[in-house]
Amino acid sequence: MRLLLMNNSDFNNPDNFDHFRENKKIPKVIENEVLKALSFYPELQSVPIDFVFKQNIKKSVMQAQPKIKTMFSSRKNWGYQINISALFKLTHTAIPIHQIPTDIMIGWIGHELGHIMDYHNRSIFGMIRFGFGYLFSTKYIQQAEKVADTFAVNHGLAYYIIETKNFILNHAELPERYKQKIARLYLSPDDIVEQVRLLETQKPAL
Repeated sequence: MRLLLMNNSDFNNPDNFDHFRENKKIPKVIENEVLKALSFYPELQSVPIDFVFKQNIKKSVMQAQPKIKTMFSSRKNWGYQINISALFKLTHTAIPIHQIPTDIMIGWIGHELGHIMDYHNRSIFGMIRFGFGYLFSTKYIQQAEKVADTFAVNHGLAYYIIETKNFILNHAELPERYKQKIARLYLSPDDIVEQVRLLETQKPAL
């Protein structure tokens, strides 16, 4: 379990994962963090994904969405967009999102890529059901967020996901309402550790 919870220093050199730029549009200021997160998802290497800064994302910091027009073609042509709030809003101020710690950004993006993995495994009708469920059911949101975190953990991002969750839940300047939302709808750091423990027990003995 220790290995799955550690930051992997092999990803500190951007040249190690430059090939993950394929079919991606990435703002230069967060390029290294995005490429690091993408490097954990080799299945998404050729999948078109745009990372887009937005001035205001309602009730969220990041948001993964399918590009609807692409979903009426074959699955290999499906494209996605991850909206990223340009500002990280605190209780009394705000800072540019790229100024949050690197590991936190990687964890946040890694979670959103978990959503894209989920979307990419669904049919177009499954995506329609997902959209309605996410809009109208709190339990559905909880399940969707659990699935995204599970994809991230299974792909080796447990360390980053835990760092991100602790950053949010323990940040003195984040609005309490936002922290309560994260605690209510998302897996806790302890839940992630338990997922890692289960993964370790499922590994075949050497």
